[in-house]
Amino acid sequence: MYVLPAIAFVLVFVYFPIVMNFYNSLFRMNSYSDARTFVGFKHYVRMFNDPIFYTAIKNNFLYAAFSILFQVGLGMVLAIFLEGRFIGKRMGTFFRNTLFIPSIISIPAVALLWYFIYNPQIGLLNGILGVVGLDSLKTAWLANPKTAIYSVIMMSQWQYTGYIMVLLVVAIQKIPRELYESAVIDGANEFQKAVYITIPSIKSMLAVTTIITFIGSFKLFSEIYIMTDGGPYNTTQVLGVYMYRAAFKFDEMGYGSAVAVIIFTITFLVSILQLKSFKST
Repeated sequence: MYVLPAIAFVLVFVYFPIVMNFYNSLFRMNSYSDARTFVGFKHYVRMFNDPIFYTAIKNNFLYAAFSILFQVGLGMVLAIFLEGRFIGKRMGTFFRNTLFIPSIISIPAVALLWYFIYNPQIGLLNGILGVVGLDSLKTAWLANPKTAIYSVIMMSQWQYTGYIMVLLVVAIQKIPRELYESAVIDGANEFQKAVYITIPSIKSMLAVTTIITFIGSFKLFSEIYIMTDGGPYNTTQVLGVYMYRAAFKFDEMGYGSAVAVIIFTITFLVSILQLKSFKST
């Protein structure tokens, strides 16, 4: 009885909308009329024949790969470093707080900040390249089809690596100190302690942070919408922006629902695969 209100809340605000979204994807409808036309799986057929859809999926997976590498991989290295004997406790606290700060800044504010950093005329990045004599590397980072998606990806790594690092720091702090003391007696160095004690002990948290990062990569919207709006030439298109444009710019709510179904299906299946892979190791 105590958990019944929470269960009802989840059913009404999570599972029911998911089911309705599947249902709505089978209809042609718009937001200004109650009329709807059953079209079956035509939205999915149209989607799978749209080359922009495949560009969006590729960019989401590319974003996920970089995010797992930097946010989880680099976050783990930073967490181990800050919890080791490399720096003192006071400096460790300082760096944890400093690296965590970007994750609490609103995404639109961060996107605008980096939009100006990448500005080809007055941006900080091109300015630094000019100062160090690398003028040949200057470019319009967000307008160049070859660099636009990577520019947005790097912005997100700066913002969220510290957040993942803090989650892993908490997991490391829960490891019994006796394990490290025994390792020291056996002559283990810091690298061996990290490989044989720290990483295996935080495996469950690594699984959680990997799934969080992957799902976040497929919920990507604000960064792309503010910085490039999917351009140039749809080279930075992602599923979130693709869905938004279909549903709210072109008022094809049924087609937008179909895109949302694909986002849900991909994140659900990959999350299950990741959980199973971590359990098997």
